[in-house]
Amino acid sequence: MSTLKVTTVLSADTPTVNITDGLNVTGVSTVANITATTLTSTNIVNSTQLSHRNLIINGAMKVAQRGTSSTSSGYHTIDRFAVLHANTDEAPTQAQVDLTSSDTPYSYGFRKALKITNGYQTGGAGTGDYIEVLQKFEGQDINTSGWDFTSASSFITISFWIKSSVAQTFYGSMRITEASANKQYVFAVNATTSWQKITKTIPGASGLNPVNTNALGGWFDLIAFYGTGYTGSMTPDQWNTVDTSAYIPDMTSTWYTTNNATLEYTGLQIEVGSVATPFEHRSFADELRRCQRYYFRIPYQGVSSSGGVYLGSGKETGSNARIAVDFPVPMRAVPSCAASNLLSDDETSATSANTVASVLASTVEPDRGRVAFSGGSYSSGNSVSLATGQATDSYLEGSAEL
Repeated sequence: MSTLKVTTVLSADTPTVNITDGLNVTGVSTVANITATTLTSTNIVNSTQLSHRNLIINGAMKVAQRGTSSTSSGYHTIDRFAVLHANTDEAPTQAQVDLTSSDTPYSYGFRKALKITNGYQTGGAGTGDYIEVLQKFEGQDINTSGWDFTSASSFITISFWIKSSVAQTFYGSMRITEASANKQYVFAVNATTSWQKITKTIPGASGLNPVNTNALGGWFDLIAFYGTGYTGSMTPDQWNTVDTSAYIPDMTSTWYTTNNATLEYTGLQIEVGSVATPFEHRSFADELRRCQRYYFRIPYQGVSSSGGVYLGSGKETGSNARIAVDFPVPMRAVPSCAASNLLSDDETSATSANTVASVLASTVEPDRGRVAFSGGSYSSGNSVSLATGQATDSYLEGSAEL
């Protein structure tokens, strides 16, 4: 039930309501064309668009072009999320996992999560050990988000779901990258053995100045563990200049020193405003195209028994082939390309397919490239086509990650 109190209701000829004593609304509401002195709610979109609110890409953890499980550090599973670790006695495992109806986020439309499983840290919590997961932003996306990051009365709100097999305090960090000095806002994340929704509202501050280009402008970091070489005397819940010897306060090591401890994470949203609105669910296709701005992989998909996926054509130059390839979407920057088990066919002499050994070099733009491949024997000047092979590890990939 909502209650509307007004001081004046004008005639039907002038359908306007003047509100001077505030409008209080509970529940999810749709508001249009309202000018109010005070508009408050626990669940409402106010002065922010109903779509394109979430600065995070793939926050529901749906897209995983590279794979679904890895023990390597970096971008290896869920797109746009880098799981970084170093100096561990045994590497943690990062994985995309399915949620079920017994998981609380399932009721809110989430079907996937990022799960980190700790390895066996037989040497205990070393000073240089760390495990963290982060997503980086382009500076221009922060600049055009609508957040006045230089004003203490302008806010962004971070929300996400988290579950840990060991109940303890972790840390979140919002970083703004600048030419002179990086700034960060650190806050505690109190996780339990049940799914919890975490929300944190962060004000702007004078002196924040991310670049307004496609270069790195900042990132959000969820810290599973930092050793004492990275922790120390610092004050959370305010903007601080980054201190590489004390990124965060000293943190509990119980999760890190527990063999096979797990940390699950989904539903990450960062939006302008002081209220955490319902998660902006986007289609898989929409999220995939957003992810492909930073990374794409074109694999053999098992749709043809006679060959793989056609990628492009070009000409032969002796022992090499130069192929023109269109990327799925324009990328953030000129990508680095790599390939595995691709096949090149000489279309002029109809010779058998050659297995491409590697990507030699690229003359590329963000949306297309002339890619030089080695492998096989060619006749100079003949036309050649390129396709994925039928092997499960056949692919062409490009990366323009921040």
